[in-house]
Amino acid sequence: MTTPGTSTKPHTPTTPDAPEAPAGLLAALDAYETALLANDLDALDAAFVDSPGTMRGDDRGLLVGHDAISAFRGARGGVATRSLTHVEVRPLTEDRALVVSVSRFAAGGQGLQTQLWRRDGEGDTDTGPRWRIEAAHVTGRPKAVDTTVWRAVGDPLVAPTAVGPLDGLTIAVKDLYAVPGQPVGAGNPTYLHEAPVETTAAPAVAALLAAGASIRGVARTDEFAYNLTGRNAHHGTPPNSAAPTRLPGGSSSGSASAVGLGMVEIGIGTDTAGSVRVPASYQGLWGLRTTHGTVSRDGLLPLAPSFDTVGWLTRSPEVLLAALDATVPPMPGPDDAVDATVLVVPEELVALVEPDTARAFTAFVETLDEPVATVRLRDLGIPAPRALQEQLRLVQAAEALAAHGPWIDAHPGALSAVVGDRFRAAGANDPDATADAVTALDAVRTTIRGALAGRTLLFPTVPGPAPLLDADARALERTRTATTAMTALASVGGLPAVSAPAMTVAGAPVGVCLVGGPDTDRALVIRAGRMLSDQPAPGLPTVSVVR
Repeated sequence: MTTPGTSTKPHTPTTPDAPEAPAGLLAALDAYETALLANDLDALDAAFVDSPGTMRGDDRGLLVGHDAISAFRGARGGVATRSLTHVEVRPLTEDRALVVSVSRFAAGGQGLQTQLWRRDGEGDTDTGPRWRIEAAHVTGRPKAVDTTVWRAVGDPLVAPTAVGPLDGLTIAVKDLYAVPGQPVGAGNPTYLHEAPVETTAAPAVAALLAAGASIRGVARTDEFAYNLTGRNAHHGTPPNSAAPTRLPGGSSSGSASAVGLGMVEIGIGTDTAGSVRVPASYQGLWGLRTTHGTVSRDGLLPLAPSFDTVGWLTRSPEVLLAALDATVPPMPGPDDAVDATVLVVPEELVALVEPDTARAFTAFVETLDEPVATVRLRDLGIPAPRALQEQLRLVQAAEALAAHGPWIDAHPGALSAVVGDRFRAAGANDPDATADAVTALDAVRTTIRGALAGRTLLFPTVPGPAPLLDADARALERTRTATTAMTALASVGGLPAVSAPAMTVAGAPVGVCLVGGPDTDRALVIRAGRMLSDQPAPGLPTVSVVR
């Protein structure tokens, strides 16, 4: 047994009658702990069996395969200082042993590690045979709050203001909305430090409170909502609740993760270029971008007012519909109004997705019980996806600079490199091209809305699964470009769009998106819910046996 605060080297198992540890195993355990504390990624990679069957699990999910574990570790950023206080070894065979150890953290608290070690006969060392980890499960010390998800949290942070249909439900509020007793931080610590404390809730937040919901906390966001990955250099990356090796999606990242992890039932976010739809797709959630202007944006820090909309993320269509109804009371009329529209797949948008996503989408469409037609956007008079993307980019950049440029100029160095570069690029746009894009926006929006009369578009929400945690900046920028080419139609059109969790690609979620005419928000959610309720039951869990 080791003493807290001293060497992590576990010389012997702590139970007197326990069998002797195999030669070299405790030295390997000691080396692994040393590498953990030093965040020596090469040594940690070498400590695990290099096999597609190697496993590591914790409260964020199961990783299978050496590459997946390595990618996760590279984005984790090390572990807190700790020492082993209790080690139990149980030899299973000549070449395998079970090790269970208790760790004590210097900052308080303890954790538990359960590991299956395998002897590698080809890699003997001076201290004995080489041992590597074949499977591991980590129980970390309890967290008071996951600060990658939450900026402020309570139980509740803000109580409901009335009894209503959302009684007992909890909300994660994106850190762009006014929440009583809290400043708006916009994902940036300098901005947060200077922001005043809000005294009244933004109307979109107040509507949920008045319906009986309580605010669990203020959720993290990408800086000024000007990103789609969920990665924030200031406070870290919230976990992807459905795919732990992948990014969560943004900019409504904290709201999405809080919902996916079961911390709340409703995440309120914003969607300018896809900031609700993207994390919904990446984490297997339901997400709604509302018709532009339907929900008040008072009390909401803007990014690009021509596109900014209120939206929600939930785990079910029923709760999504309840959040919508609490905020925008339903109009008289049949709930199946959109069912009367023609369901059409725009071929230009499907052509933008990754091959595996295209195959999964084709399989999904084939399961539907209603007719689906394939159309070309150009035949409907809608501009090509890349043209819509460029119009979105130019107008968004101009409005983002108008909203935040003076503050950014007054605070050099306050932004992270990624978002800082995005604002600098916005300032370098051709002013004539920007002016043309701004001037043409109303006409293009009218054209798109007219083309969707009597039609509902169906297509994959995004090109593919969420990028991996260790994806570099260039890869993420390529993903952003590919994604906004698909999300721009609803943004430029000011249209409602619902992302529903319908597909699995490479073991990770990818949503399908329904886009309808103005003010068809409620009918879209109902139609998507019916569509997915007709899907085959998922059946038994995936079982993988590696020999």
